[in-house]
Amino acid sequence: MRETIMRPKGVRRALAFAAVSTLGLLAAGIHSRSGNGAAQAAPAPPPVAPNPDTVKLTDSQVSSIKTGAVVARDFLVEKDAVGSIDFNEDRTTQVFTPYQGRIIDAFLNLGDPVKKGQVLFTIESPDFIAAQSTLISAAATLDQTSSALTRAKELYAKRGIDQNDYETAVANEQSAVGALRAARDAVAIFGKTETEIDKIIAARRVETALVVKSPISGTVTARSAAPGLLEQPGNPPAPYTVSDLSTVWMLANVPESETPHFKRGQVVEVAVSAYPGRTFEGHITAIGSAVDPNSRRVTVRSEVKDPDHELLPQMFATFVIRTGAPVSSPAIPEAGVVREGDGTMSVWVVSTDPHVFTRRSVKIGHQQDGFDQVLEGLKPGETVAVDGAIFLSNILYGGAS
Repeated sequence: MRETIMRPKGVRRALAFAAVSTLGLLAAGIHSRSGNGAAQAAPAPPPVAPNPDTVKLTDSQVSSIKTGAVVARDFLVEKDAVGSIDFNEDRTTQVFTPYQGRIIDAFLNLGDPVKKGQVLFTIESPDFIAAQSTLISAAATLDQTSSALTRAKELYAKRGIDQNDYETAVANEQSAVGALRAARDAVAIFGKTETEIDKIIAARRVETALVVKSPISGTVTARSAAPGLLEQPGNPPAPYTVSDLSTVWMLANVPESETPHFKRGQVVEVAVSAYPGRTFEGHITAIGSAVDPNSRRVTVRSEVKDPDHELLPQMFATFVIRTGAPVSSPAIPEAGVVREGDGTMSVWVVSTDPHVFTRRSVKIGHQQDGFDQVLEGLKPGETVAVDGAIFLSNILYGGAS
């Protein structure tokens, strides 16, 4: 029994073609020898191998592909970085009590708006009470010495006292004036105005509550004040922290290799995930003077406008900054670019036959406004598939028919 070796249809077709070709050559040789013995048989041209990156579509398939010409577009030269939102420390104030004391009342809560000069809390301070007592005493001493000087002037004019007694009265009155001025200054340190000091002197009554006011307008962003809590001047945490939230900071870390592209005053556009599709405008205010030895990055600080107080500290954010003049380059819609398995990018170019598409590798640069910048592989005027490139790749790799 003879064993039959089954070959694929393609192999059988190739063998049949080879056999036919051989017979044709033999016949041509015989004919040549019979006609002219000196003539030799001409070799047949080798078959042209099909381009493995080319696909040919049917009419129905072509109708599902959208094509367009490659055009030149201006692409902005931009850099981006990831960072976080923080308070603008240039517009943030920690409000401490000027002297030691115990908090009596705290009037504002976290998140409350506050005006410059508004009372935040009151405190019972022994130093404040002592300063007021000294003020009242100095005022009374001045009254007494002024009255004594008036009498001394009258007596001296009538030769009722000698010159030494008169000069003593003048010196006592001048000393009292200086003591009162010093006492007023001591009370003013606690935030009292000249009018309020005059009222203390007129009433001859000591105020037990020291009023602590906000030095700026803004929002209460931190509070540790509570009635009965003993506070020390400058001892953290501060009873209140007030921040002007009309601007915030964005702190981003950029690779050290990109630091030459950043300059103070450059305009940045900041985006946060909480508000998709929106950007907040700001500008660079500071660039770090040292590189982090672990991450090899430099901190870039931007001041961002936030009039509606939408950006919250510690939000993750990204910023984009224009670092150069626009560059004109060939452009193709993002849908016309296919990322291959090895990470390279490719597009599908239309040949002279509108049914035939050829895959071509390209180098992509920036992505802006729905277009990819083509650095290498395409020229303006060429026709490519701008929608349906994935479909063509599936056909090439056998994923569609």
